[in-house]
Amino acid sequence: MPRGSGRSAKRAAALDALKSGDDDVVRPPVGEQVEDGFVVRHVSGASGKAYRCPGCDQEVRPATPHVVAWPEGQPDDRRHWHTACWSARDRRGVKVQRSKNAPRYG
Repeated sequence: MPRGSGRSAKRAAALDALKSGDDDVVRPPVGEQVEDGFVVRHVSGASGKAYRCPGCDQEVRPATPHVVAWPEGQPDDRRHWHTACWSARDRRGVKVQRSKNAPRYG
């Protein structure tokens, strides 16, 4: 019998329950939480890409742990924030409002 955490089996069972409507409560996937209408995921930054933080308009450097957040139901609008900027978002507004097709740098 194969050994393992059974994570994929649990995830598949949860997905089947969601599709069939057996589960009353819709929960975000493991590692994600909902805050103020935003789905929030804390990431390690291991992708090696640089992002522009909407809170301070500074670069989130590669290999820096940070937060990825997006409005519920709109995963295409996700943004990468410094952890401190995400924590202070209620005290500070977004510095720059960029459209989806706007250049990220420059």
